[in-house]
Amino acid sequence: MKRGGVINAALAGALARLGHTDEVLVCDSGMPLPPGVPVVDLAFVPGIPSFADVLDGLLAEIVVEGATAAEEVRQANPPCHALLGERLPGLAYVPHERLKALSGTSRLVVRTGEARPYANVILRCGVAF
Repeated sequence: MKRGGVINAALAGALARLGHTDEVLVCDSGMPLPPGVPVVDLAFVPGIPSFADVLDGLLAEIVVEGATAAEEVRQANPPCHALLGERLPGLAYVPHERLKALSGTSRLVVRTGEARPYANVILRCGVAF
């Protein structure tokens, strides 16, 4: 049994299979899930686990070289916008409909229990060397 880090078996295995430039959609409980993309659904009850907790856990496990969020997060969810800005410098913004379209090429979806709007981000994997 793992001592620390991501202990969810499905998530740990999926993260281990990611490669350079693969994308991961981290989303709230209301984001439409793209068809055909593997989903690790961590949602338990509304708000648990939070988007912030899941994002922090993922950022401790993978190298991120780029990220994209919905521009609507700026107005509709200021706390999430601030979190994304703190954790992901250089974050790109696109309209929410475009983010949903882009999510279809993700290698993995990690669904959180977050119940606030626009708590979604696509992470592009980098390399550790």
